[in-house]
Amino acid sequence: MCKMAVILLSLLSLCSLAFAEPPDVDIYCGDMNCYEVLGLERDAAKKDISKVYRKLAGKWHPDNFRTQEEKDDAEKKFMQIATAYETLRDDESRTEYDYMLDHPEEMWRNYYRYYRRRVGPKVDVRLVLAVTISLISAAQYYFSWSNYNEAIKFFASVPKYRMQAQEIAKADGLLKKDKKADRGKSREEIKEEEENVIRNVIMDKMDIRGAYAKPTWKDVLWVQLVLLPYTIFNYIRWYIDWILRFWIKKEEYSRVEHLYLIRKNMGISQGKFDMIEEEEIEDMLEQELWIAANYKEYKDVKDAEMKAKMSESGRYKQYRRYMKSHGNDRMTFDDS
Repeated sequence: MCKMAVILLSLLSLCSLAFAEPPDVDIYCGDMNCYEVLGLERDAAKKDISKVYRKLAGKWHPDNFRTQEEKDDAEKKFMQIATAYETLRDDESRTEYDYMLDHPEEMWRNYYRYYRRRVGPKVDVRLVLAVTISLISAAQYYFSWSNYNEAIKFFASVPKYRMQAQEIAKADGLLKKDKKADRGKSREEIKEEEENVIRNVIMDKMDIRGAYAKPTWKDVLWVQLVLLPYTIFNYIRWYIDWILRFWIKKEEYSRVEHLYLIRKNMGISQGKFDMIEEEEIEDMLEQELWIAANYKEYKDVKDAEMKAKMSESGRYKQYRRYMKSHGNDRMTFDDS
């Protein structure tokens, strides 16, 4: 907010000078030239600037004076010296200042450079962008693995999948009891080892799709940005191929195209579509839901079924009674 305020004030001041002559006042050091403030020539060496600054700063430091009036005057002089030093010690800033001295008629350009340096970001924007993308990529990768581990834990707790995993583990000899190896282990340790075996079997044998699928390096934001031109190229090529095959040549859709059109009619991402059970997918194909009219009819039926199911729910009935009594825009502390 402070920077925005400075920018706005700067713009207002610039507008007031729109038709003015080049100013006599130095926008950097006020009523004096920065070189004159330090008592230097324009060709002064960089080490001389630092040397003179230390000398003048020690001389005009407000703590060296006794009365308040002297301190105030010294503080103004000290700030002017510090401003001159900050302007001339940096090569880029000094170059811009010298350009202003040589081209006072280019008022707008000089003002722009001055305020850009004062209110502009001090850190390279490219570095900030790179760090931000790296942090997002790291967080994305971490949460993807967390979701995947939660999915494995869930499937390991479902009796259907747990029993399948146990049968596979027994068939592969992964759950054999070894009394010698288990000697000295507690029951909790043995149980934990069995749990790890079951989870590993589920991870290796079960294809988890959608938002909880096993993360890959292609899911990281950095990789996706690097591959973005290739992704765009593939999409354009795919779209042109679609137009040629199905709009111009009038070819018949295959199963892949049918599923794509169904997903588009549903308005969901590929990840969510992959989480739908295979039986439901086959039912959608049988009903030819890639046709928009068929899908609309199918959706109306599903919505009606869901509404009927909710109307039979005790919790939903309680919610409806509450809304009828209190309305959706009222608050009450009456528990009766």
